[in-house]
Amino acid sequence: MFRDKTILITGGTGSFGKQFTGELLDKYDFGKIIILSRDEFKQDLMKKEFTIKYGAEAMKKLRFFIGDIRDKDRLRRAFHGVDIIIHAAAMKQVPACEYNPTEAIKTNIDGAMNIIDAALDAGVEKVVALSTDKAVNPINLYGGTKLVSDKLFVSANAYSGTYGTKFSLVRYGNVSGSRGSVIPFFRDLIEKGQTELPITDERMTRFWMTLDKAVRLVLMAVEKMSGGETFVYKNPSYRVTDICKAMAPDSTMKIIGIREGEKIHEVMITKDDSRTTYDYGDYYIIYPNFEWFDFKKSFKEGGKLIEDGFEYSSGNNTQWLSVEDIRKLLKEYNLF
Repeated sequence: MFRDKTILITGGTGSFGKQFTGELLDKYDFGKIIILSRDEFKQDLMKKEFTIKYGAEAMKKLRFFIGDIRDKDRLRRAFHGVDIIIHAAAMKQVPACEYNPTEAIKTNIDGAMNIIDAALDAGVEKVVALSTDKAVNPINLYGGTKLVSDKLFVSANAYSGTYGTKFSLVRYGNVSGSRGSVIPFFRDLIEKGQTELPITDERMTRFWMTLDKAVRLVLMAVEKMSGGETFVYKNPSYRVTDICKAMAPDSTMKIIGIREGEKIHEVMITKDDSRTTYDYGDYYIIYPNFEWFDFKKSFKEGGKLIEDGFEYSSGNNTQWLSVEDIRKLLKEYNLF
């Protein structure tokens, strides 16, 4: 799949980029990996960390490229000779996007368009962009920008030509244990001796998604994509109140109210999308519903059309983690 290929990761110094790069170094034969990001300090830290872990010989296959996805000319230079792009760069913090809306638009929307144009110009084979549950029926600016970004990447297939660049998406929610998730927040409070943990709403649910599974989802998309699909893994759900019980069984909970832009449940597939969504056992594929999309040519065998009106949400899931399940997973992934 990656033999002799050059892979570029935008936002490559982030949690996903580092995990993805490590997976390629551990398990795949490839030509070169280019880490594109705008923070020279994080690039230096990643370079030192990976040199210690993988050795100087492996590092000969890594390149660190300073650049911003807002800068189309820089992207054209970076994409020269690239075969596969994994687009992970974005402004992701909901409050930051709300307070700096024009900056979020420049990065998440204008940046997406720059990547599409530069990839087409450079003759890149495949582009996989990371989506988010917040792009589904968005209620905050971050979700709104990612919805537009998703639409841009899907529609890019309409004018890339039959033998041109292919663009597809992967969608997942908050990564368990990531900086934006509730687990490290609760862990810090518990380590400080807090016996009362704040809960925004006792009905709150989330999908259990880990970085290694996010990487596997992207790898699957690179392998199976025809262009235009959105790949969604099936994951178990958990109640945020059960996270409290798993991490601090003797603590009490204080309901503080839902924050601005926050949802009760994570939604990955809408009822309207169900009409073109197929079940493949461990994952779903949402196919585009456009005249230009060649469904017969792009359809992956083995899929079963899901029921019309079905919505894939962490609140209506058939798979749920118990308190004990959560406790085991926290230990397994060294999260608590």
